Amino acid sequence: QVQLVESGGGLVQAGGSLRLSCAASGRIFSMYVMGWFRQAPGKEREFVATISRSGGVTYYADSVKGRFTISRNNAENTVYLQMNSLIPEDTAVYYCAAETNLVPSRLRNDYDYWGQGTQVTVSS
Repeated sequence: QVQLVESGGGLVQAGGSLRLSCAASGRIFSMYVMGWFRQAPGKEREFVATISRSGGVTYYADSVKGRFTISRNNAENTVYLQMNSLIPEDTAVYYCAAETNLVPSRLRNDYDYWGQGTQVTVSS
């Protein structure tokens, strides 16, 4: 089992940047594919980005491609989400998640472990 704790959320103006972090504890971090999801008020939780165990493969939602970058540091048991050129539509609670499958997934149900989330608010 792995425990996940997100940090780095906050309030930012449109066009600004934030970097989210997700610290993992428990079993060996490099065993997990990691993902970021987000949930806006009144909407379902949606895929944002995912990264393979080694960090060599990444996938992004079309809505964030070119603006967000997912990365990981297995030595520090941490996954990051660098968010640039933020827009008000990016406002949501952002969740870090871990899955034990070999292939990075965009599907919420493939993820076994979830953090508590961190709020990101982008003002216009």
